[in-house]
Amino acid sequence: MGDALERLLTNLSWTHSLLDVGLVLALTYVVLVIIGERRTLWVVRGFIVLMLATAVSNSLKLALLNFVLEKLVVGSAVAMAVIFQSEFRRFLEQLGRGEITQLFHSSGRTTAQADSVIDEIVDAVKELSQNRIGALIVMETSSPIDERDFSVPGVKLDAEVSKELLQTIFQTTTLLHDGAVLIGGSRIMAAGVILPLSERTASRQLGTRHRAAMGITERVENCLCIVVSEETGSISLAERGTLNRPLTSSKLKELLEARFSSSSDERVVAPNLRTLGRQIGSRAQLVSRLLRLPSSASREKK
Repeated sequence: MGDALERLLTNLSWTHSLLDVGLVLALTYVVLVIIGERRTLWVVRGFIVLMLATAVSNSLKLALLNFVLEKLVVGSAVAMAVIFQSEFRRFLEQLGRGEITQLFHSSGRTTAQADSVIDEIVDAVKELSQNRIGALIVMETSSPIDERDFSVPGVKLDAEVSKELLQTIFQTTTLLHDGAVLIGGSRIMAAGVILPLSERTASRQLGTRHRAAMGITERVENCLCIVVSEETGSISLAERGTLNRPLTSSKLKELLEARFSSSSDERVVAPNLRTLGRQIGSRAQLVSRLLRLPSSASREKK
């Protein structure tokens, strides 16, 4: 009787542990879906490693190490809440409206939205070029650009991208025309941004706008910069310190669509639930998928 009771308690303990691990993995998956960006995936993985290390140190009775790790976990949780505040706000809003299940359904809205934003930008650039109005547009390709990478952050706007607004900003009679516009996703984040100038020796045909486009793309890899020359109306596209010029509006659209279609593919870090179920056959594979570290081959390539 005593042995049977002991086995029952052991089975219950194992069931409880498996349930605990399963719920943690499910919560982690939801976080990955909400964030949906490859760069921040490493932040989530680091946080998971910290939590696992805390659990191990607690089970081994390493009091001092456990104390330090617990403080790190709390601090990291607060930092993540600040970094991903927009994502968490969206999550809480959907949770309050009972729309949490929408997070697990993939749709073509992101692609359509990206295409419409590119169309608005290209139409604005075409008009500005024809009227020989100088313009400088910085586009984030993945994670947000740190304001410290700018010489002057400019004026925050947080407005939807539209060709009318872009054309209005760069009119010489406006206060914000002398600087760059920062676009993140489908939003105009700021205007009047002063960019650092490139220190490379540039052609005499290139003005301050072109040197600024080269400068920001040299300093920040995850961005593109569109330049419209005030003197000639020519269109240029800067990436990683290199200018692609001169461009037609159709060629600019082609380059932007190719660049942002590849970046949107890289942002996908969590498949829908059915795909996940087909790809992962066991809990061990799920753990290795979430905590997978780069292989030695990939490190050598880097």
